[in-house]
Amino acid sequence: MEARLKLLGNPAAEKVLKHLAAVGRALDESPLSNVTRELVLLRASQINGCGVCVDMHTKDAEHAGETSTRLHLVSAWREATVFTDAERAALELTEHATRIADAAGGVPDEVWDNAAAHYGEEELTALVTAIAVINAANRLNVITRQPAGGYRPGMFA
Repeated sequence: MEARLKLLGNPAAEKVLKHLAAVGRALDESPLSNVTRELVLLRASQINGCGVCVDMHTKDAEHAGETSTRLHLVSAWREATVFTDAERAALELTEHATRIADAAGGVPDEVWDNAAAHYGEEELTALVTAIAVINAANRLNVITRQPAGGYRPGMFA
């Protein structure tokens, strides 16, 4: 697959990507665990069909010590027994927020309340921000058909 528009090496795109990366660095300083964040980023990317981000977040999670079993089961998290209740709440929020157009009322109160039962305000802020930013990144990559497979952990650090 060949990209419709090269994002890396494109001065206009790199200005935008620089700001998206800055949000990611700010989230590094949040109390939301990196494990939860990588699971959320991976799940949204799976839903959106963003190969670049699935590649990146799978490899970043593996590099950080995540198991292949858990990574393989992210797309089937409801049936999997390997996730904590808090991780399940984050994955559920991710799915509803990513598929926001599918629900007339947006994220249901029960989904929000479940996430809020597991995460404090700072963690929820980081979680919602991570979901919003990965959805933006997924759309940039999918619209421009960015090819996947060449990511190496830390290459954008």
